[in-house]
Amino acid sequence: MKESTRTPLPFTGYQKFVIAVLAFLQFTIILDFMIVSPLGPMMMPALNMTAAQFGIVVSAYAFSAGIAGILAAGFADRYDRKKLLMFFYIGFVLGTLFCGLANTYEMLVAARIVTGLFGGVIGAIVFAIVTDLFPLEQRGRVMGFMQTAFAASQILGLPAGLFITNLMGWHAPFIMIVIVSVIVGVVIFTRLRPVDEHLKIKAEKSPFRHLLATVSIPRHVLAFSATALLSIGGFMLMPFGNVFTVHNLGINVDKLPLIYLITGLASIAIGPLVGRACDKFGSFRTFTVGTLVSIVTVFTYTHMGVTPLLGVILINVVMFVGVFSRMIPSQTLMSAIPTPANRGAFMSVSSSLQQIAGGFASVLAGLIVIVGPGGELHRFEIVGYVVLGTAFVTLFMMWRIHRSIPEAPRATQADGSTSH
Repeated sequence: MKESTRTPLPFTGYQKFVIAVLAFLQFTIILDFMIVSPLGPMMMPALNMTAAQFGIVVSAYAFSAGIAGILAAGFADRYDRKKLLMFFYIGFVLGTLFCGLANTYEMLVAARIVTGLFGGVIGAIVFAIVTDLFPLEQRGRVMGFMQTAFAASQILGLPAGLFITNLMGWHAPFIMIVIVSVIVGVVIFTRLRPVDEHLKIKAEKSPFRHLLATVSIPRHVLAFSATALLSIGGFMLMPFGNVFTVHNLGINVDKLPLIYLITGLASIAIGPLVGRACDKFGSFRTFTVGTLVSIVTVFTYTHMGVTPLLGVILINVVMFVGVFSRMIPSQTLMSAIPTPANRGAFMSVSSSLQQIAGGFASVLAGLIVIVGPGGELHRFEIVGYVVLGTAFVTLFMMWRIHRSIPEAPRATQADGSTSH
């Protein structure tokens, strides 16, 4: 696919609503997953967990989400995507409620599995909806706004969650997520129009054969492999990031909300800018820049010792620039690969691999690092080397994906018109 500088297409009013409501939904999903890591210092002593057990708590969601995505893939293109979204969102809310009620390690793991079974499929449905309703020329900006949910969970969700935790215990953030999710669900149910244009296309009736056909296309296999490696690189630093910041970088635990706040503010500004860069300059160019930034910052971060607060904030901000500059363009490129008839299945399988790879990354990181007697992490730089290796490989894979997309496909916009 040839990339050139182009003028981005404007959004309609309904398109803006769709972006806003789906981004807010993503906020609740991402916050539910991310809140576990910063709660680690409180959860581990409260439930008498080891580092390996905490890694299992983090990865339980990912593995169950991966399995659910595979099971749902065969059915993902057979129903109105809005109805599918509501079904899995209700299950996600109930799973999160169970997390807030858990009082043992075993109950928490079980609750995370339930939450993952439903929550892990939602991201695939959301991106299938985005791909159905927005032409490729707009998707970079849409993906950018979707990723502001990640930043918003940093700036609003995590500091609020930590604050509530300090007041009411580690169960409280999950209850907070449930309350917000119910409000979001009501808005989606009452305002989002049906997303069922794909049902007019003749498709394979057998769910199993539909899934098999989706995973057997060579270009899909390359995309799935790239997704898995991107997830491994992205998730390996997450589970022990807080522990590393507190015990290795020498930052007091009460400064963590400030780090999340500033990093989140920067990320909210970065996401839409990266999305606009994708639509204007091309997704692969943007991905390449993001990869180079990530390589430098990950190497620096994983080799840092005791560092002033300002230095920690700066390295976190730059690291998120790299993350967003890879995440958004990769999602935009991936969205151009499947046809409308197998878009839901493709997104479900891709989401499953992302979750499974993320869970594997969390477990692998837990096996690599060693917690010292004072709580400090050893061998964290080895985790960094693994992340750098995945960065180089995925850059080559994304280049091949970029070359395999001959032109921007036509797509139905959210206002019902067709992009030409």
